[in-house]
Amino acid sequence: MTPALRRLIALLLLTLAPAAWASPAHDFTLRDVNGQSVSLASLKGKVVVLSFWATWCGPCKEEMPHLDKLYGAKKDAGLVVLSISTDDARTASKVKPFIASKGFSFPVLLDRDSSVVGIYNPSKSLPYTVLIGRDFEVVEAHTGYDPGDEVALAAKIDKLLAAPAP
Repeated sequence: MTPALRRLIALLLLTLAPAAWASPAHDFTLRDVNGQSVSLASLKGKVVVLSFWATWCGPCKEEMPHLDKLYGAKKDAGLVVLSISTDDARTASKVKPFIASKGFSFPVLLDRDSSVVGIYNPSKSLPYTVLIGRDFEVVEAHTGYDPGDEVALAAKIDKLLAAPAP
């Protein structure tokens, strides 16, 4: 499927059945690259982007600078980007050095056993982005990355940030 066709299908689904995307977010707790526990439920009232990626994923690496820029620009307004590495035991040791080398500022969590990606993205396609509103509802899920996707994501984030916290 071409990227343009994938975007058209996603747009049609959003237009025809917007309520189908809204569902409660599933809580989880993962450790970050520094060993600290982070739970999704603790972020209720914030707009959250879950970004599933791996160090070996080229499109993930293209998307990450855009997510970091969004996070830097909108974190004071209530945006949290949780970058969730799906690297397993063989490649997990590359995550922290990769993040440090790029200077990314968003929190990076480790999902080594795929427990969280299995809930949100059972097909485990990467990159995979989930947008969660202040009300803890999943607003959208998006597979892949194409240049320009960050513009559409930023617009959706702005709309969610403008909504009052529940």
